[in-house]
Amino acid sequence: MTDSPLTSREAPEFHLSAEKSLDSLIRHATDNAVSWITLDRPEAMNALTWDQRERVIALLAAASADPGVRAVVITATGRGFCAGADLRGGPPAGERVPGDVARIVRLGAQRLIAAVLDCEKPVIAAVNGTAAGIGAHLAFACDLVLAAEPARFIEVFARRGLVPDGGGAYLLTRLVGPQRAKELMFFGDALSAADAERIGLVNRVVPPKELEKTAREWSERLAAGPTRALALTKQLVNASLDTDRGSAFAAEAAAQEINMTTADATEGVSSFVERRSPRYEGR
Repeated sequence: MTDSPLTSREAPEFHLSAEKSLDSLIRHATDNAVSWITLDRPEAMNALTWDQRERVIALLAAASADPGVRAVVITATGRGFCAGADLRGGPPAGERVPGDVARIVRLGAQRLIAAVLDCEKPVIAAVNGTAAGIGAHLAFACDLVLAAEPARFIEVFARRGLVPDGGGAYLLTRLVGPQRAKELMFFGDALSAADAERIGLVNRVVPPKELEKTAREWSERLAAGPTRALALTKQLVNASLDTDRGSAFAAEAAAQEINMTTADATEGVSSFVERRSPRYEGR
């Protein structure tokens, strides 16, 4: 990879007329079977515009379909991970008609979060700074969350008189329980990285200089693993709170059936019998 994913670069001020290309606003590179998706609009704290969101969704879909990609990292440059949605350019409230807002949410924030949850590869969030609104939900949707010590997570919606979107109530309730989720959403107070780790929203907090290194270590370890088994495990875990025991057990049995047809499952069993380290190929 030519550019360090967490290194911000000199760039002209962004305007919606596109002085910077979309590719430069959402940087992408694949390194050692890891797809690095980097939000690179630091002057706006990486607030997401419509086209940037679509770019991230497309990159996640591509990672799912590409056998050469076996893990994904989502990170950002500058002081912010993602300050939420860029609210400029939308229709004034008085010009909306019934159904507009629900449609925008379904086709926008909810599609972004679904793209992370449905990605067939493990997705790591490497949160370098403030994650607010949909930016926080983007991190929480990831399978594993690393946070630099200065990172903060903010449910800003109530501050603005808004209801959380981007699956916020769905994600937070499952991650920390209903009482804690309501506390975070009702008050909208900033949650430090250390407190986020303490209540289970973050897997590990590291010094800023260690964030990229740790994300690289974790993602490359995942990329060397049994990719289809990890994908099926992700599906089982994500669905576990939405189903009854019988359905969960049936899904587990079906996943086992599918996984045992993969080359990696055969290699895993063979390596155990032969007392050697497995060599997984993601197939």
